[in-house]
Amino acid sequence: MAPAVTTLAADAPALSAANTGFMLICSALVMLMTPALAFFYGGMVRVKSTLNMLMMSFISLGIVTVLWVLYGFSVAFGTDIGSVVGWSTDYLGLSGIGVTELWDGYTIPVYVFAVFQLMFAVLTPALISGALADRVKFTAWALFITLWATVVYFPVAHWVWGTGGWLFEMGVIDFAGGTAVHINAGAAALGVILVIGKRVGFKKDPMRPHSLPLVMLGAGLLWFGWFGFNAGSWLGNDDGVGAVMFVNTQVATGAAMLAWLAYEKLRHGAFTTLGAASGAVAGLVAITPAGGSCSPLGALAIGAIAGLVCALAVGLKYRFGYDDSLDVVGVHLVGGVIGSLLVGLFATGGVQSDAKGLLYGGGLEQLGKQAVGVGAVLAYSLVVSAVLALIIDRTMGMRVDEDDEVSGIDQVEHAETAYDFSGAGGGASGRTPAAPAPATAENPRPKNQKVDA
Repeated sequence: MAPAVTTLAADAPALSAANTGFMLICSALVMLMTPALAFFYGGMVRVKSTLNMLMMSFISLGIVTVLWVLYGFSVAFGTDIGSVVGWSTDYLGLSGIGVTELWDGYTIPVYVFAVFQLMFAVLTPALISGALADRVKFTAWALFITLWATVVYFPVAHWVWGTGGWLFEMGVIDFAGGTAVHINAGAAALGVILVIGKRVGFKKDPMRPHSLPLVMLGAGLLWFGWFGFNAGSWLGNDDGVGAVMFVNTQVATGAAMLAWLAYEKLRHGAFTTLGAASGAVAGLVAITPAGGSCSPLGALAIGAIAGLVCALAVGLKYRFGYDDSLDVVGVHLVGGVIGSLLVGLFATGGVQSDAKGLLYGGGLEQLGKQAVGVGAVLAYSLVVSAVLALIIDRTMGMRVDEDDEVSGIDQVEHAETAYDFSGAGGGASGRTPAAPAPATAENPRPKNQKVDA
């Protein structure tokens, strides 16, 4: 994420209509990623949990938007307090911001920066939901999002991207969210599932995706929206850095998908659609922190490494016995760690900053900084998320009853089902067919006519 840069009055930039329009489009693309995630996750669960999975993402659009306006933007990007949080009364309720007031050092209005960052804040807790499929009360999930965004996401965003934030000032590179979004969400997912436990039938019952076309649709929309997520994080389009990030996003994602599929073919003997979708997401995750500091060849390497390692990592839940329903830990946590650390190897020093990685003569300095960022965000999110889940579980209860989980969380929590199989089949007129005429001596019943019991 591009930092805020203090400029002299004589050098103060003017509002750019082009950059403002570009960033509004990028904000819309990032917003699309949350419904895309809902489709991606919704297709991966069983039929009886589809709507709940969709709603666990959609509810974040409501809750986090309200929190962001009230105080979230102030905590994340307000004036620094102790390198840990921000706070600016002008940002409370977004009420003290001028219509044409610019984000410091940039050519876009503060409102545009705020709404772009809002979409990141919305997406991040939605990512966690994939690990909790089939078993969490919707009210408990809504409360968890509220608390988690407040005490985890907003402060961590300040650490990583806010002027004065301690990781930002240390020089940790996170172009678009490897630490603040993906490691943060993946570690939180692990913390929560360690508290709430496994699904009924984990490692015993088949829990296959009910709609792979829905998964592929979600993955494709995520890939599309990710260009706004990544390229927009430079907050403008004047110097070519965003263009490099756009290219690197495509390159890494393609390489990761191929690496995942190659692993599947060698290990399991088939190229699966689920593997293609998961590999693409792994590449998107890994390039997110690194794409502004590496070359396209570096992006190729980062994507391939992420695709292979994440494909291996998703099987760890069976070895260690934690039920990460839709592989949030294996893809987002592991992919985020890979991408963040590989900045320390592949940073060329010629794109977003002059920081160089080990392979470009920079030594171990940047790798060390990246490791600190990874470790700090991972540990903080893991511990605090587990504590929040424990508090909710001990007070209102976080899981649905076992019988409700078995029968289907959609009916219990939403009084709906994703698919209505009770209607007439295709081509039916909707009229009740007439009963066949009774058989008589003159009109005997045909031999193949069925008689109702």
